Amino acid sequence: MPAHALSRRRLLQHSAVLAAAAGIAPLLPGSAWAAGGLVSRKIPSTGASLPIIGLGTSQTFNVSLAPDELRPLLEVLNVMVAGGAQVIDTAPSYGNAEAVSGELVKQSGSRDKVFLATKVSATGRDAGLAQIERSFKALQTDMIDLIQVHNLQDTTTQLANLRELKAKGRIRYIGVTHYREAAQDDLLAVLQKEKVDFVQVNLSVGARYAEKRLLPWCADNGVAVLINRAFQAGDLFAQVKGKAVPEWLAQELDITSWAQAMLKFVLGAKGVTTVIPATSNPRYAADNLLAGQGRMPDSGQRERIAELFA
Repeated sequence: MPAHALSRRRLLQHSAVLAAAAGIAPLLPGSAWAAGGLVSRKIPSTGASLPIIGLGTSQTFNVSLAPDELRPLLEVLNVMVAGGAQVIDTAPSYGNAEAVSGELVKQSGSRDKVFLATKVSATGRDAGLAQIERSFKALQTDMIDLIQVHNLQDTTTQLANLRELKAKGRIRYIGVTHYREAAQDDLLAVLQKEKVDFVQVNLSVGARYAEKRLLPWCADNGVAVLINRAFQAGDLFAQVKGKAVPEWLAQELDITSWAQAMLKFVLGAKGVTTVIPATSNPRYAADNLLAGQGRMPDSGQRERIAELFA
């Protein structure tokens, strides 16, 4: 097990909402959620609302369809849905994660409660359309809420494909993605030229380049933003290993774990719609959900959070 996973487990022991790990799903409607549940934000292109905490599937959902491997992931999905989350973000390039996501949604009977997001990463019109059809099959659905051009691969061709499918009513939204800061200027150039509904980009307390130009542009021009790598693949947990969560985080921002601090830092940035941390652990899923309710940090509080990781 990775060191950051162990450290996170220790850091979560103090959280009251995780005290009864054996029955985690029933915790979600309880007192910790009485204040109003997950905050939602608008998708600018339609005005529809989307909860600010979602679920990524890279690596964590890349398992077989064997019942023993699906069981903990089904619990993760059930926790997320019970807590009001909607976005499940996956991709054909995530190994078996797309098929696993589709099977779990089917088993949980939650298709009408989730927002399925996947990606296209092929080159060429025909290859792109073929990959997209495989995604429909893997996700076991006739309608995909969001398909994104993955890492700007053959962007113009694939956006044309996505627009055709959107016009036919098979896709609700289209977008573009990347996971590296070095590509964010290229992302912005695409957004300035191509009309899309969503962009997915990395942002964390240790990787803040998106705050400079990309996020403000999206906020001003009506593009919804999904955030990946909020934990920097778990590396941020190592920076606070063994440190207690400062009391002011709970007093001012309802934060009771380092994971919540990282997520609320992201959610406090201008232009962010939803953050999609990946996990295969139901307890972590519940903790992540707590970051989506209560008070959000202002600019000054975000800088104070950043100083904790300096």
